[in-house]
Amino acid sequence: MKILLTGAGGYIGARLLTELAEKKHKIVALVRSASRFSPPPQYASQVEVIECDLLDKDSLQKIPTDIDSAYYLVHSMAHSKKNYPGMEAICAKNFAERLSETKARQIIYLSGLSNEENLSKHLSSRKNVDTILREGKVPVTTLKAGIIIGSGSASFEIIRDLVEKIPLMIVPKWTSNLVQPIGVRDVLEYLVLVMDHPKCISKSFDIGGTEIFSYKDILLQFAKTRGLRRKIISVPLLTPKLSSYWLCLVTSASYPLASALIESLTNNAICKEHTITTIFPKKLFTFKEAVERALSLIQEDKVPSSWKDAMGDTDLNPDLSTYLEVPSYGTLFNHQEMPFKGPIEEVQKTVWSLGGDVGWLYMNWAWNLRGLIDKACGGVGIRRGRSHGSELKTGDALDFWRVIVADEKNRRLLLYAEMKVPGEAWLEFTLVPKGRQGGILRQVATFRPKGLWGRLYWHLLAPIHFFIFRGMAKAICSHSNSSSFSSSI
Repeated sequence: MKILLTGAGGYIGARLLTELAEKKHKIVALVRSASRFSPPPQYASQVEVIECDLLDKDSLQKIPTDIDSAYYLVHSMAHSKKNYPGMEAICAKNFAERLSETKARQIIYLSGLSNEENLSKHLSSRKNVDTILREGKVPVTTLKAGIIIGSGSASFEIIRDLVEKIPLMIVPKWTSNLVQPIGVRDVLEYLVLVMDHPKCISKSFDIGGTEIFSYKDILLQFAKTRGLRRKIISVPLLTPKLSSYWLCLVTSASYPLASALIESLTNNAICKEHTITTIFPKKLFTFKEAVERALSLIQEDKVPSSWKDAMGDTDLNPDLSTYLEVPSYGTLFNHQEMPFKGPIEEVQKTVWSLGGDVGWLYMNWAWNLRGLIDKACGGVGIRRGRSHGSELKTGDALDFWRVIVADEKNRRLLLYAEMKVPGEAWLEFTLVPKGRQGGILRQVATFRPKGLWGRLYWHLLAPIHFFIFRGMAKAICSHSNSSSFSSSI
């Protein structure tokens, strides 16, 4: 079959692409920026990539007319713009109208569990998208899920942050509301199973695991699985807004994402019907099994996809090529050149491992403080970390940076700042070989200020920048030399 996959670079979409490709389907991957999307090499011959903006109706003419089924995996939960429900409605309308002009027999939509009347803004928008899609000519199959448990999912990573970092948690009283979590593997299986199935056309299904917990119990169950002792106290004073700020500060979630998730906690998220289990009787992962599987993938550094790398929580242009050329006119910069001895591969490995759990090798406390300030200003902060310990590709999130270039062949790494700054900032690493062994590390921090405050910002921090950037360059080279020496013993 020929399948249109929207959100192909997202958390669920990237994993679903692999599932479909393994079943020998032809896939049309619809993405906002083709420059930051690459299908797995082993499936490249099965995947056609088209660049479209669902807000731009004309761009959707690129969608082939001979598709058989389409997956709609698009949402803006983490978007910083307050009018995201309106944006989601326009996207759904444009998509439904274009699909009506194709030979598609089915649209498959992954939504949220929305079985109550007073829904959060996020769940109301997801429900409205379902309604709009069904107004088109192509039959829609909707799967409604609550919390998805899997490595890299936003819900899972936030739960992990809370439980592993905070031994005593003060939570709102409405965390006693109920939720029916489901493993990401089960979600993917259902998404594949309903495709082209006669009993699923034009139907809507609740999907959830076999267990129902309160949100508070979810945290305690996770702690039990991790072998941690945690104490949770419920209080009636925490408003959704205060809770969102708290969640933003102590976890990797941005404020828009934290706000959307907190609002959703005020609703129960449990299945009201179980028809899908009779159509597809299968053994579902328990909460404990789903958590253990997710932790295993994280431990092995084999996370297939992560919410952190999606660009829903950023105002960057999805076409990252617009940040590719680092400006030289009207900019301020800190330039470091550091010679090193030993294999250049070791230095490159160190550069490619910066951020996340490794940190920035010098004055990490200052990087963490800057991340905390960024969070307080509504930025992404440094807790976002990275999806993989040593791998980087274009579009990846790296603490409060976004990877623009990760050219291993030419030994160049270019990062663009997503932190709140009065201007634009780039950080570039280039390795130049010199002689049979050794070479030079060129490290350049570039800042294009916006107005007078931008220039004041840079000059006020210039002394700190001098120590941080020079110290980091030295640390990269010395860390690589020591690693090389240790590995040769």
